[in-house]
Amino acid sequence: MVGLCWAAVALAAIPLVAVLYYVTSQGIHRFDLNFFTHVPAPVGVASGGMANSLVGTIELVLIASVVGIPVGILAGIYLAEFGKAGKFAWAVRFTADVLSGVPSIVTGIAAYTLIVRPMHHFSAWAGGVALGTMMIPMITRTTEELVKLVPRSVRESALALGIPEWKTILSVVVTTARNGILMGVLLSLSRIAGETAPLLFTAFNNNFWSASPNQPTASLTVQIFTYAISPFDDWHDQAWTGALTLLLLVVGVNLMARIFVKRTGRAVG
Repeated sequence: MVGLCWAAVALAAIPLVAVLYYVTSQGIHRFDLNFFTHVPAPVGVASGGMANSLVGTIELVLIASVVGIPVGILAGIYLAEFGKAGKFAWAVRFTADVLSGVPSIVTGIAAYTLIVRPMHHFSAWAGGVALGTMMIPMITRTTEELVKLVPRSVRESALALGIPEWKTILSVVVTTARNGILMGVLLSLSRIAGETAPLLFTAFNNNFWSASPNQPTASLTVQIFTYAISPFDDWHDQAWTGALTLLLLVVGVNLMARIFVKRTGRAVG
């Protein structure tokens, strides 16, 4: 049985290793300083890069964090501490479960209808709201489960000292589970960083620097998509380099999440 388990692990690792190897081998050729310091150039110009897309991705993720993190954490705390029964708690859980299964392109269309059309133009705001909406269910459910793992005795000890319930939750319970909550935040950031469909309807794209979040904004995923479907070999090479950059970002975020998982396990234990 141990041998079968190891064989299953090896089979599961084959696709990951294959993706890592192939993306690295294809994208390493243009992985240089120009790629991170220059904006896209016309076909045939070797000095082009995706610096504006990198900055745009960071900008979109920051806006999404402002939208999704507070809502997700507060909803998760409510479900863990006060939502053990009741129709409202059931509705919140049901909404979070449904949102987690909604295709990202549907979220993008909804953001386009509710934000882009009334504003009459694409913007980083619309893209950030769409991505932030996708973060909410994952953060909510992760926060709920991690807060539930905090022993009841910790809450009772704080309450026995005369600490108000709201302060006990924020200062004791949430502090104990903060590494796990941060893990959920990092995983949600890892997920939205690789989304393309919502941004096609919201942030759109921009081959130049965006001076304001109220303008169409470039992102790594959309730029990779644009270059990948083009007929030019030079753009294909840059698309692979962009994919490698995005892959390294996602792997780095997931490694950070793993570290926080281990720290949370020791803290709760």
